Amino acid sequence: MKTSEAKAIFDQLKAEYDLWTSGWKELVRFVAPTSGNFAEDANTKRGQKIDHKTILDNTAARAVDILSAGMMSGLTSPSRSWFELTLDGPQEQLTHNVSTWLYDVKQIIERVFAKSNLYATLRNFYEEMAVFCTAVFLVEEDYDTVIHCVPMTIGEFMLAHDARGRVDTYAREFAMTTAQMVSEFGYENVPQRVQQEYANKKYNNTHTVRHLIAPNRDRKYGKIGNKNMPFVSVYWTDGHPRFLRESGYEDFPVIASRWELKRPNDSYGRGPGWRVLGDVKMLQKMQKKKLEALDKSIDPPLMVSNNVQGEVNLLPGGLTRYNSTTDAAVKPIYQVQPDLQNTEYSIEKTRKSISEQFFADLFLMISNVDAGKMTATEVAERAQEKMMILGPVLERLKNELLDPLIERAFNICNRAGILPPPPEEIQGRELQVSYISMIAQAQKATGLNSIRQAAQFAAELAQIQAATGSEVLDNVDFDGALREGLAAIGATPKMVRAEEDVQAARENRAKQQQALAQQAQMESAVKSAKALSETPLNTGSALDAVAQGGTPNA
Repeated sequence: MKTSEAKAIFDQLKAEYDLWTSGWKELVRFVAPTSGNFAEDANTKRGQKIDHKTILDNTAARAVDILSAGMMSGLTSPSRSWFELTLDGPQEQLTHNVSTWLYDVKQIIERVFAKSNLYATLRNFYEEMAVFCTAVFLVEEDYDTVIHCVPMTIGEFMLAHDARGRVDTYAREFAMTTAQMVSEFGYENVPQRVQQEYANKKYNNTHTVRHLIAPNRDRKYGKIGNKNMPFVSVYWTDGHPRFLRESGYEDFPVIASRWELKRPNDSYGRGPGWRVLGDVKMLQKMQKKKLEALDKSIDPPLMVSNNVQGEVNLLPGGLTRYNSTTDAAVKPIYQVQPDLQNTEYSIEKTRKSISEQFFADLFLMISNVDAGKMTATEVAERAQEKMMILGPVLERLKNELLDPLIERAFNICNRAGILPPPPEEIQGRELQVSYISMIAQAQKATGLNSIRQAAQFAAELAQIQAATGSEVLDNVDFDGALREGLAAIGATPKMVRAEEDVQAARENRAKQQQALAQQAQMESAVKSAKALSETPLNTGSALDAVAQGGTPNA
């Protein structure tokens, strides 16, 4: 890639980015004042303090906290497994060796996630998703922790997508000091002016640097080198004819997800943050008016007579002297009697609307599941409507966050050589991911309910079968129902026996039962023979007749 090509792509991304910044800045101002980092506002240091004249009610911020915490607990909880690795095709055909390998690989990836800063990054990611409906972080390879995540806030990145809507281009503009540029890119690769500043010990002078990650369309297949990878990564600064650094990535390192896309050509998302902005502004205005009304009712504007001597003393118990005896020397200009009941009702109604648009009630229930206070099935039953609304969003998070994250982690672990060798049986089969998080289980709970209803129906038929002698239950595959139910609640592969092991156990049990039955028959025959041998003859019994060659009398 040439520097001119990189600059052209960057300018195109910047043109779309500029169309969204005004909306993002509104969200920063009214909903998330500590988020956002816009290059054009760098000198104002926005986000380092909260404007409490604008934000008088923190309902939106609390709702965002609940949503992000609920997504963290419900989708990617660090305290429990939330995904499984499988292969394409029927899962019942997986051998025990394959299932064990998949489980071991999953545990390695989970340990990598736990050791890195992924979960701290994800919490920030979900907050950005809730407010700005677009969230981004980078997954870089790391020698010590295998992966290292670089969180981003809105305003720090620019995106573009391919013809299928998948984000495949990322750009960033940021400031670096002279010392940082020399340390990062090397003295010989920085512009001459930076070299001079470094030589003159002007280490803290700042410079604008641009970074672009995009598909490598000049790639030559079969050629080896970091400049010939599927994705190119370049850094440059204005006034320098060469790249500061040119390298590449085997996989797209940027995890970028959008809440929803209103138009096919949009690279950035919209969602609850955008929808709730009007309510948030209205809430702040109502709170301001309520406080003004209370202030005026408690401390109203005063009208002071000319007969007042000196200044009016407004302290408790204070005295104010005046000459006239006819009119009050000091009195309110007008009496304010605010309708606080209706005002509070309107405020509470707006607060409820804001919380509902951030799905606060649903994610509070999900947090209760993670705390062991509820089950995923109870969540599905109580919040079925909201789960249906969230369905498309969760599917997009699966496609744009979870799948790319696990694929990137798997590839990095594989290149690092920390994965066990795969069994020969999986050659030619595609590795797939299934999710067993709280939210995934709540979505599957509907299927689990159908299995329970089927089992109850089968139990009723069992009573009919016992009474009539019919064989109607032969139509029900109880083994298959159990496996489906265990999969729905997220049982681990090591908990479920392989089908051949189950069949072998049943055959052994049948043989043992047959052997016990034969042993019981033999013991009965021995007892009968012993009893027969001890029976006395010549007593006129049936045994005498048999012994004499006759038959006993009927």
